[in-house]
Amino acid sequence: MNALSLSPQGLGLLKSIETLALKPYDDQSGNVIHQWLPGATIGYGHLISEAQWPLYADGLNVAGAEALFKSDLAPFEQAVNRLVTRTLTQYKFDALVILMYNIGIGAFSSSSVLKLVNDPATPTPYADLEEAWKAWDKSQGKFNQGLANRRAAEWNLYSKGIYQRW
Repeated sequence: MNALSLSPQGLGLLKSIETLALKPYDDQSGNVIHQWLPGATIGYGHLISEAQWPLYADGLNVAGAEALFKSDLAPFEQAVNRLVTRTLTQYKFDALVILMYNIGIGAFSSSSVLKLVNDPATPTPYADLEEAWKAWDKSQGKFNQGLANRRAAEWNLYSKGIYQRW
């Protein structure tokens, strides 16, 4: 099976969802920050570790954001190729990468989404794959409308091949 990578349409959709930030911000509030905190983010959704803070405290330029995005994306593409055992269409692959980019490789690896993608008959707490997918709508344990919108857009991509932000 050939390894897939995110399509140009998938890249465009992910960038439109993450949006470009050239200054560090708090991913919970969206406010620009001037000192590190958990959830510090820059570029296209890059979480800044405390150790990385000195690299990004003053922000970055567009070329730096593009390079960071490209390096951030590769592990997610590799993880979908490694973890999904079924043959995927390009749009299903793109949707899974976009989901995983948001929830993380670890969370995706043990998710009902992955179990149901690989084997739709696998017992999970969810009625079906759509319900399992859309359950990822919480931030810090609370329902988040932005995440619900994102999950709906991802699901439309996975189930119908529609590359569209809400």
